[in-house]
Amino acid sequence: MVKFLSVLSIVLQYLAVPDCYQFVHDTEPVRKYSFEDFDIEVLLQRNGPDTWQRVIMAFPKDVGDELCPAVVVPFYFPEAMLGFDPETGDVEEGYRGIEMMLHLVRRGFVCISAESYHLTYCPESDKDRRDFSRWEDAANALMDDYPQWCGIGKLVADTELLVDLLEADPRVDDDRIGIAGHSLGGKTAFYTGCTDPRIKVILASDFGLLWGQTNWDDPWYWGARLGDLESAGFCNVDLWIYSGYRPFFLIAGKYDDDASCQALEKAADGGPAWASDNLGFLNHASGHRPPEYALEAGYEFMEKYLSPGRE
Repeated sequence: MVKFLSVLSIVLQYLAVPDCYQFVHDTEPVRKYSFEDFDIEVLLQRNGPDTWQRVIMAFPKDVGDELCPAVVVPFYFPEAMLGFDPETGDVEEGYRGIEMMLHLVRRGFVCISAESYHLTYCPESDKDRRDFSRWEDAANALMDDYPQWCGIGKLVADTELLVDLLEADPRVDDDRIGIAGHSLGGKTAFYTGCTDPRIKVILASDFGLLWGQTNWDDPWYWGARLGDLESAGFCNVDLWIYSGYRPFFLIAGKYDDDASCQALEKAADGGPAWASDNLGFLNHASGHRPPEYALEAGYEFMEKYLSPGRE
């Protein structure tokens, strides 16, 4: 246990926002849109000393006096998780079927998403936002400026700012906030959900829970520090233990598989009697992109933990 806590403290230190990364938290409204079954608000949120992230919030239609549950949906850029551009109406064809914001707002959740730091940390780049080389550019610039930090720490920090917005919104029940993400968004959802106590339930799709399953050594995640974490015996399951076995549903398909579930089940078996009740798992084994029924299972798991009166 002493070694576990010692290693975990180092990991949390890497994830923590550097003391020199200070800025005044601020937001600026941009525009509102009204659609048939939900409303959209776009704003800018300061996410660094010299940077802003563009944020999209989606609200169920005619939010009344009753506070709504909410879900943070991290990803590359918010239109992908909404499924379309609210300004032009253009459909984001490349993300059809995984528009978690769209699915969840139609289920009655307030949803929020923002641009990731590959867009905000190097805003002067002329590369398209879908050009994955922007991630390496942004991560390298971040490490040059803040070598004590890490890419996944920046992803978590920007996502926690979205939780701040939900907490401050009078339409949101801040005791019922969850987080959901696919792929890179799944990594961000898992890390934020395990380290931010304001998150009550986590849904993550095919992000590669175990080190060897996916690209954790890329600089926009852990980079060169991954070898140190592996040598110290740290694995991502340890974060779930650290969270107190927070309710977590994992959708596996390609990068995650039955080995992911087995690792989580082993951790639950070593925890309190109720730990296994907080774990959900579905392996559709049909590739990286989850089918509708897998997402529906994940949403139903989240609803159980974000329902009114849930302790």
